Amino acid sequence: MTLKTFAVLTLAVPLLAGCAALDRLQNVGQPPALTAIQNPQTQAGYRPVQMPMPPPQPGAASANSLWRSGSRAFFKDQRAVRIGDILTVRVRVTDRAQFQNQTTRSRAAGEQAGVDAAFGLQNLIRRIPEGPNNPLGALAPIDPSNLVSTNSNSTLTGSGQTNRQEQISTNVAAVVMQVLPNGNLVIEGRQEVRVNFEMRELIVAGIVRPEDIEAGNEIDSTRIAEARIAYGGRGQLTDVQQPRLGQQIMDIILPF
Repeated sequence: MTLKTFAVLTLAVPLLAGCAALDRLQNVGQPPALTAIQNPQTQAGYRPVQMPMPPPQPGAASANSLWRSGSRAFFKDQRAVRIGDILTVRVRVTDRAQFQNQTTRSRAAGEQAGVDAAFGLQNLIRRIPEGPNNPLGALAPIDPSNLVSTNSNSTLTGSGQTNRQEQISTNVAAVVMQVLPNGNLVIEGRQEVRVNFEMRELIVAGIVRPEDIEAGNEIDSTRIAEARIAYGGRGQLTDVQQPRLGQQIMDIILPF
């Protein structure tokens, strides 16, 4: 990192911290504001889901028949099937993982090489006089058959352990945002719950099959493909648990 870049970052940290402080000072004594209900398709970064689809198979109606070819059910129900329909998602996340790894590695190597004729320099080497007045002559006698000698030793010991346990159990209503060509539904649901000065947020998104939607217009989160489930919060408690902005930046740019 150049001195100029470090100076710019040093000046930017107080400015960013000051802007964040002003925003918080304006909301002193006020609870976190609820986010306005918006159309997710108008948000920046929204992209329709595209998945590999089989070729379409148009249904053919038969005369004097109550059954239509390609129908998924004989009677019509109130389960979500079109864009804008609402269904309930039962979020059940019970995740537990435990890993323990240990690695030990050791390696030793040695190499020796020599040139008996010393490329014709053996006579010159032998003519170097020995004695305290000659630094070269004071060295040990040179053996042309052992001119190069190398050795190496490497040792590695590593260990790691992970113990994680997470559990979420709640319900959230999701909206059908898109119907794929094969009939699968792209859903997305957002929920915000404010308790005193803390806001809890839950986001659920993914792809579901209409057949997996139960009669009560509900579906379990384990049946959502490409599931994206986010649960977090913002408010006074979350602010206290996070390090300051300057500390986060210094932890990234400091090399020691």
